[in-house]
Amino acid sequence: MMLALRRWWRDDVLELAKEWRWSFLPPLMIYMAAGISGLTGIAGTFFVKEYLDLSAAFLAALGFWAGIPWALKMPLGHLVDLFWRRKALFVWLGAALIAASLLIMIGLTTDREAMAALWPVSYWYVLSTLLAPLGYVLQDVVADAMTVEAVPTRDERGEPLPEAQIKLMHTTLQTLGRIAILGGGVLVSLANVLVFSGTEQLTAAQKAPLYARVYALALVIPLVSVSGVLMAAWMRRQARRRHLRRGLDPALWNEASVEAPAPNWPLLWGSLFFVAFTVTMGLLDFPGNQEVIFAGSMAVILFLMRRLMNELTPLARRTLAGTALVIFVFRATPTAGPGLSWWMIDVLGFDQSFLARLSLIGSVLTLAGLFIFRRFMAERSILDIVVILSVIGSLLSLPYLGMYHGLHEWTSRMTHGVIDARFIALVNTAVESPLGQVSMVPMLAWIAHSAPPHLKATFFAVMASFTNLALSAAELGTKYLNTIFVVTREVRAPDGTVLVPADYSQLGMLLTAVIAIGLIAPLATVWYVRSSTRLQAQ
Repeated sequence: MMLALRRWWRDDVLELAKEWRWSFLPPLMIYMAAGISGLTGIAGTFFVKEYLDLSAAFLAALGFWAGIPWALKMPLGHLVDLFWRRKALFVWLGAALIAASLLIMIGLTTDREAMAALWPVSYWYVLSTLLAPLGYVLQDVVADAMTVEAVPTRDERGEPLPEAQIKLMHTTLQTLGRIAILGGGVLVSLANVLVFSGTEQLTAAQKAPLYARVYALALVIPLVSVSGVLMAAWMRRQARRRHLRRGLDPALWNEASVEAPAPNWPLLWGSLFFVAFTVTMGLLDFPGNQEVIFAGSMAVILFLMRRLMNELTPLARRTLAGTALVIFVFRATPTAGPGLSWWMIDVLGFDQSFLARLSLIGSVLTLAGLFIFRRFMAERSILDIVVILSVIGSLLSLPYLGMYHGLHEWTSRMTHGVIDARFIALVNTAVESPLGQVSMVPMLAWIAHSAPPHLKATFFAVMASFTNLALSAAELGTKYLNTIFVVTREVRAPDGTVLVPADYSQLGMLLTAVIAIGLIAPLATVWYVRSSTRLQAQ
């Protein structure tokens, strides 16, 4: 056992330190800012539940709209390539949008009456929800491309590095990127534990200042991401000075060595049309507009993927197509939606303090899981990883279905109160948490390694947009399931009158459908891809 632990420490932990490059730090800071974005998750959940009369289906639909900016990574990525030397401006703009979103929520939690006098509170909340992802996607596009640039291809003498070493550094950087995001999640979980400690007996009105404090703390997010690009600029100036002091040719300097791409006008004009089309469809608000937008997004992304894959070899194209399809279906599986959280709050009695501790445990164990499963990610194919995660994910969803049918009441009686609902939730979170990020690291490392130097942001954005569009598909699926299996929480008027009664009678069927789809869809897709590969090989 000790020998295995020492080998793991040497191969999976110390190896990360050996592969560290200071050029990794700027994109990692932007990724950490994305991780800190989870700071407002618990406050947002309770704010919606206590102050807004929004249905689970509406919130799922809002999640769909919030996911649309991530499909716009394609034109944004191409713009970043075209204006690479001005990429910091994209991060600054993203920081401004994130700050605006947080300031709206600060206003809603500190002076709702004044905000409501200008605009309905639900409208302000929708605006805040839509501004934030647009800001994050602007920053994420730059950070993704910076990970390609951050990996050196030559040593200090100007000699090319071995291909295996470059590939290893890409995997290391993408692993560190996930660690940065999760490290930010650990920090925000600690902050939530401290902020919501001892709030069990507070009324909704007494908790409002705590929500405001959380949103005020979240203003550190844009500061961290902007610090990343400022540090990148400083490091770039220092590296250029070292380059010139060695007497090397200035023409071989990194930024000048990569020829700027010509503008892809079909991509840019098509994206402009797509944005106008998306906004128009949203404003018209006719039945099926989300489906139309999703189909249009998918068509554009598939067209661009086909064009960009011409840059790859035939074998690499087939590998990328099959891998992207499996990842898409895996990420497109629907969830139970906010109804499950409402049920845990109302029926199981999970308050802000407990949910904050649950989030902290999940973040810490997920961070540890990236180290524990590093070799597993490196040695297994993405198809194998998806199969394993789909099976384990379905199994780990069963305890919630069991608790809906009274599992926690039976275990509590049998163990004299030891294994109750909170105990089951803690154990389930501890086992489930490390698995969420495992499927992404190999995919991101492969994309970064395959990206053409002159189209790094465009290539990364198109491939990531395809997999991110799966999240919009998941939100659509969640909306459909919540329309079929309706779950409502209690909504009261200011005078205490019950406007909407709580109804969790169909939550069991909803959970059953989610578990079945989450298991069957990915496994069927993996079988199809592998069967197609065997047929092509023959």
